[in-house]
Amino acid sequence: MNTRPSYAPGQPGSAPKWTSSAKVGVGTALNLVSRVWFTLSHGVFDEIYYPHVDLACTRDMGFLVTDGRGYFSDEKRHADHEVAYRVEGVPAYRLVNTCEDGRYRIVKDIITHPDRPVVLQRTRFVPLAGSLDDYHLYVLLAPHLGNHGYGNTAWAGDTKGVPMLFAQREHFALALACSRPWLKMSAGFVGVSDGWQDLAQHGQMTWEYTRAEDGNVALMGEVDLRATAGEFLLALAFSGHGLEAGHHALACLYDDFDALSDAYIADWQKWQSALIPMPKRDGDRHNLYRVSTMVLHTHEAKNLPGGIIASLSVPWGFANGGEDLGGYHLVWVRDLVETVSGLLAAGARQTAVRVLHYLQCTQEADGHWAQNMWLDGTPYWGGVQMDEAAFPILLTDQAWREKLIDDDDLARLWPMVHRAVGYVVRNGPVTGQDRWEEDGGYSPFTLAVEIAALLCAADLAERADQPDLAVYLRETADAWNASIERWTYAEGTDLARRVGVDGYYVRLAPPATTDQGTPWRGSIAIKNRPPEATSHPAVNIISPDALALVRFGLRAADDPRILNTVRVIDALLKVDTPYGPCWRRYNEDGYGEHDDGSPYDGTGRGRLWPLLTGERAHYELAAGRRDEAERLLRTLEAFANEGGMLPEQVWDSADIPDKELFFGRPSGSAMPLVWAHAEYIKLRRSVRDGGVFDRPPQSVQRYLVDKTPPTFFTWRFNDPIDHLPAGKTLRLEVLAPARVHWSADGWQTVQDTETRPTSVGVHLADLPTATSPSGCEWQFTFYWLEADRWEGVDYSVTVR
Repeated sequence: MNTRPSYAPGQPGSAPKWTSSAKVGVGTALNLVSRVWFTLSHGVFDEIYYPHVDLACTRDMGFLVTDGRGYFSDEKRHADHEVAYRVEGVPAYRLVNTCEDGRYRIVKDIITHPDRPVVLQRTRFVPLAGSLDDYHLYVLLAPHLGNHGYGNTAWAGDTKGVPMLFAQREHFALALACSRPWLKMSAGFVGVSDGWQDLAQHGQMTWEYTRAEDGNVALMGEVDLRATAGEFLLALAFSGHGLEAGHHALACLYDDFDALSDAYIADWQKWQSALIPMPKRDGDRHNLYRVSTMVLHTHEAKNLPGGIIASLSVPWGFANGGEDLGGYHLVWVRDLVETVSGLLAAGARQTAVRVLHYLQCTQEADGHWAQNMWLDGTPYWGGVQMDEAAFPILLTDQAWREKLIDDDDLARLWPMVHRAVGYVVRNGPVTGQDRWEEDGGYSPFTLAVEIAALLCAADLAERADQPDLAVYLRETADAWNASIERWTYAEGTDLARRVGVDGYYVRLAPPATTDQGTPWRGSIAIKNRPPEATSHPAVNIISPDALALVRFGLRAADDPRILNTVRVIDALLKVDTPYGPCWRRYNEDGYGEHDDGSPYDGTGRGRLWPLLTGERAHYELAAGRRDEAERLLRTLEAFANEGGMLPEQVWDSADIPDKELFFGRPSGSAMPLVWAHAEYIKLRRSVRDGGVFDRPPQSVQRYLVDKTPPTFFTWRFNDPIDHLPAGKTLRLEVLAPARVHWSADGWQTVQDTETRPTSVGVHLADLPTATSPSGCEWQFTFYWLEADRWEGVDYSVTVR
């Protein structure tokens, strides 16, 4: 008998792509042993992750149906899909796919093995017209091992005589087995010699290639419908080697699926039972609160506990090259802290401790965290976002206040907090990027997080017996808080006159320079727009980000400046969908589909973010309008898809059915967005409690109750003020020891003041401006002690 391999033609295959980001389900076993995560969309498996939650190993896996006489149906494309949870709050799914022409139905029960890296799918094929004898059923699997579409090798083989389909790329491997032996198997190159091409061309499986080497590959096996009577089990196993993956798959065929399912479900039910209960709301099909807690917990790493990725999806993955390694299955520290705050709101207290330990291990030496990173802390993109340096401070403080950590824990965490707050005061208040990861400058959202974090760090400094540092941090917070309007509140603009307000907070003001004046009068570049449309005056770009000033306790909800800004936000960014209002991130945003529905490709048009509906509801709650917060909560729930997944964005224009875009329904962006689910959980908790769950008490007390004024106004090279109010002291802040050479009378007389160090790398010199009359100009320059040189430039600040 000829046993030589039959090599598939067409290497390396077509350019790889990921698949739809429109997930209807995500899941994993609730233990540290079964290191596999799955996603579901359009009735089939999409990306399956192994051995870590940031490593996708498949593109998709689904069924193809033929009758051998010309009929061809792809369940992903040619069926109506239903999804249900077998048990509330547990990622054990039942998918029902009914073909559009009424010929068949496929029912799937999906879990992962509780103790192995294996995804299990119990399947029932039901002929709705004719009998089983009239159909051929095929499984089509597209490996993308280790986050790569290219470089995979696929083959048809066996484990101990049981036929299996295999794939390997470097130290990643998979094996797919069926509870009854495959009738036929084939390995091919996508777009050329894969099984889909075979069936589409011939109506039946005519190719039986045994190997496809080093490319974008696909595997196909024919299920023996007659022998199985239409009911069978698929086991898709993963390991570092094909033989071991085959062993795991074979072991699952000998297991009792019902017993495995019961164990899988019991673990999740035990975890859910320990959370704070929330009543299921009228019209809430799946209990979105329980779905959301499940989504958040599913996205946590098992090899590096506390690492939680942003989403088990690749936005617009169907149009995204298969060599896009990251997608959203990366860690953003902002998303991570927002997520664990959501879990805290639900009562999952120990997760916060794990996240704090994870943050300790991924902090950079200078105190910041990477813009985003792989689970092991390796940076992915190279930006710096100041809110991501500040958020871990807020989490540490929250954990301390809620007694999740004790004195010993806090002592171990203090070095992380100290490094983080040092980074904030050395590099703030400006940020290299705002929370939307595009532009640098003064962002109301970032400023709110930074200032709140400074106050929290001051409390923690006192616990660490560093009272001088605590005083300095509060003084800095006061100075920055008093400058927010100078940096970001625009007045007297054409937009203000058009809306009928005297001013508003801008989305972002560019960094100040010594010759610029008020930052909000500058221009910003929007990076996801065509080159000719990137530059805009800062006063023309608005964002809901200003509501963070209320969320973090710096401004009252009824502050006239906030009320003005809300009017402008609603005039420019609010869209009333059939499900309720939603908001864009900012006007002129380009991160979203093009107007014709084609996917984002580096440019596009930003769509509506359900997350922002949740943030607006929190603002309404802070303003005392609980009924409005409840209404927006219902709106946020309505944005969830049929599996209870909340999207990053929803479509904001007329329906485009052929692109699956419908007004007010999920667009092609990331889904589920873990951050959005966390915001939903926090909103449920906030509405229940009658107050904003994650609002830091320090800033509320200091600025809304005590109304603490600043003692100092600071001048620094990244924020060079040109004036300060009468009666205030001018504080000069530099990053190296210096002698300040200064004069208050036009250099007729001069004095020298040496800077004094702080423990966070900032060197201070306070000039006695508090007694100066209005109009007095203070001039100064620096002699750098360590470099033994003069600055060579004179600077000035006028008292007004």
